[in-house]
Amino acid sequence: MADTAKDQQYEVLSPPTSLRTKVRELTPREAKKFDPVKAAEIALGRLSHHFGGWMDNETKALMAAWEQIKKEGMSEETLASLFQAAHNIKGQALTLGFPLVGEVAANMCHLIETTPSPQTIPLKLAGQYVDAIRAMVMEGAKDDANKTGVELLKSLQVVTDEFLAKFPPKSD
Repeated sequence: MADTAKDQQYEVLSPPTSLRTKVRELTPREAKKFDPVKAAEIALGRLSHHFGGWMDNETKALMAAWEQIKKEGMSEETLASLFQAAHNIKGQALTLGFPLVGEVAANMCHLIETTPSPQTIPLKLAGQYVDAIRAMVMEGAKDDANKTGVELLKSLQVVTDEFLAKFPPKSD
């Protein structure tokens, strides 16, 4: 198996179309007035009514991965699907307006990444993370204003830290 990029074969793909043909260049006068941050905020504002639906879709993917684990058991493959779903939520939650859910997903990812093997992750704890994310999204527990969500996050952090303390740190 190749370990470095130079050991691997690869192909460089060139896009068939120049992006310059897809955008209009601003005149110097327009460029002077253009505020890219403001433009991004306006674009996010136009898309924001979709955020709840997108978060629901990410939660459904997490639930599907969890159902697969309940059906097939915890393995490298099923855990990878669960991790990917949690990681996607972690990465998108802040943008989609669910920072508290993102923190729960980040802790779930930490649990998965830090545990030595899939079989050592307690199914009950993994299920609690899945249920917490699902409930928070359904209830709209978006940020620290939701005290129940904050307490749930803290409880999961404590249980996770206690569980992970059983394993010696990985040496690089």
